[in-house]
Amino acid sequence: MIKQLIKKIFGSPEPKPVKPAVAKLKTLTVKQHGIDPGLVSSNAVRVTHTLQQAGFKAFIVGGAVRDLLLGVKPKDFDIATDATPEQVKRLFRRAFIIGKRFQIVHVMFGSDLLEVTTFRGAATDGAPKDEFGRVLRDNTFGEQPEDATRRDFTINAMYYDPATQTVLDYHGGMADIRKKTLRIIGQPEARYREDPVRMLRVVRFAAKLQFDIAPTTRAPIPVMAALIDNVPTARVFDEMLKLLTSGHALACLQQLRQEGLHHGLLPLLDVVLEQPLGAKFVTLALNNTDERVKQGKTVSPGFLFASLLWHQVLAKWQAYEAAGEFPIPALHLAADDVLQTQTDSLALQRRIGSDMRDIWAMQPRFDRRVGKTPYKLIEHPRFRAGLDFLVLRAASGEIDQEIATWWTEFLASDNVGRETLLAAKPRSTKKPATSKAQDKVVNKAPAPSDAEEEAETKAAAPRKRRRRPKKPAAME
Repeated sequence: MIKQLIKKIFGSPEPKPVKPAVAKLKTLTVKQHGIDPGLVSSNAVRVTHTLQQAGFKAFIVGGAVRDLLLGVKPKDFDIATDATPEQVKRLFRRAFIIGKRFQIVHVMFGSDLLEVTTFRGAATDGAPKDEFGRVLRDNTFGEQPEDATRRDFTINAMYYDPATQTVLDYHGGMADIRKKTLRIIGQPEARYREDPVRMLRVVRFAAKLQFDIAPTTRAPIPVMAALIDNVPTARVFDEMLKLLTSGHALACLQQLRQEGLHHGLLPLLDVVLEQPLGAKFVTLALNNTDERVKQGKTVSPGFLFASLLWHQVLAKWQAYEAAGEFPIPALHLAADDVLQTQTDSLALQRRIGSDMRDIWAMQPRFDRRVGKTPYKLIEHPRFRAGLDFLVLRAASGEIDQEIATWWTEFLASDNVGRETLLAAKPRSTKKPATSKAQDKVVNKAPAPSDAEEEAETKAAAPRKRRRRPKKPAAME
């Protein structure tokens, strides 16, 4: 249905030939670009030196050069060369050719991975495309000026040679960095049609770098946004994950809303950006994620997506209970519904979906703080993630802070301290007063009884699937 609409809007005939952007080379000296050699990876220098010694051209390229010009130490270093993938592979002991749309070489030094690409040639009419103009495969090699023109943004189309400490700038990238402007190379409509994911990249880089989007780059986005639906869901998921783990997740989501890229295209963003009741929770989750990225800590995709979708799960959980389901089965049904929707649209990996389900299913179990139950719960392999999630719920005001504090202390205590906590009758975990509208959504389900916990365990075993109750009208 959606693809038919895209076809109706954009049509399937070949677009008119577009004159490629003209590359005008400027060579920048150390005095002009000011890159600190101390920020450059020694392994990146090693790769460029090896290629140059073998008679090839080789440069650090793309985002690494952009970050170096901004005075930031890059996380990743990419290398561009005129050597073919096979020639690159022969020069390094641990090198692997990967990729379908365009072959690249991964060169490994211990755990350090560097991506080496051959200069790409000018786009050809013969490159395989789908009916909407998206390039499916393009292994055409070319010269460096052509490679620069094929890159997405001017600020990502510069080449740094560590040997001479010069920067080659073909499209005014240095000027745009100084002006803090994000500008696509070539005709924006043609570049977005060639790869619709570039629209998401515009948002990510603008938010991450706090750059302004050039008017010509921004103008076509609302009109062409529907083309994202034609991109394989796995690629959209990868780009979404990059966006959410960029260290500027909240700013990226706000930018997506501003550019009109959230509504109707990505169900996850519809949920996150259109739910007023979960705004505080999502803001806290994204701020925590951004802080972890800045500290160099790992970010769990399962925890991140579980946080973003929690209030949708809550609403469905509440609705299933209102329809007559018991709390634990109702929660599992709600999780099934939400995960199914997101898996269809974002190609969530099974492992990530499993982590999300574990985190959600653990929440009602935190309410049972008697006997051996707490000891069993802290042995759960995902307990730490579940507890962090509980703490987040308390910080947002969804539940009482007391329960999060109790579990944090229980985990940190020795056996004597734990028995003391269990002996003290826990205060009521009734959440703080909220508006009636919010209370309808976030009202906490009762703690699971022993019978319900046993039923949950049995539910995990293979059995005949029982019929679901009819969905409430509000969920249709």
